[in-house]
Amino acid sequence: MTATQVGREFGTSGGTGGPGPSSTGAARSTPRAKRPFWGGLLLTLGGTEILLTEKASLKVVMHVGMQGLAGYLLPTVMLLCGLLILFNPTQRLFYSIIGILLSLGTWLTSNLGGFLIGLLLGATGSCLTFGWLPDQEPRRGLLRRRRTQSATADSAAS
Repeated sequence: MTATQVGREFGTSGGTGGPGPSSTGAARSTPRAKRPFWGGLLLTLGGTEILLTEKASLKVVMHVGMQGLAGYLLPTVMLLCGLLILFNPTQRLFYSIIGILLSLGTWLTSNLGGFLIGLLLGATGSCLTFGWLPDQEPRRGLLRRRRTQSATADSAAS
């Protein structure tokens, strides 16, 4: 990877190494803005929470579920999908679909999906990731521009 590609990935200007505005504007210059951060984080947290509830004591466990590999495999793959969403956002649609299926599958295999908390975190993170669009203009700037265009059109018509 060249310095220019690294600069584009992390929002620096022209590969000089210093921080600066990128071509998409200052609001989108952080690495977190160029990837579905919250969706990947929530999916990762959901998988982690479900894995931790697998080790809960028997007094706390509400539903034993299928013992063995499935109880640990599904939340582990959820955790992996969340990390892959963070570090490889180009395949986010595939990872988010796998993430929602795994989240729903943990209802049966892992203590009701980590006492519902992990299931909800995973489902929310997968949905956020599925709906995320790269290089989308911030909504506030879009609304301001539409208001400005309608105001100039109204003044030109008068």
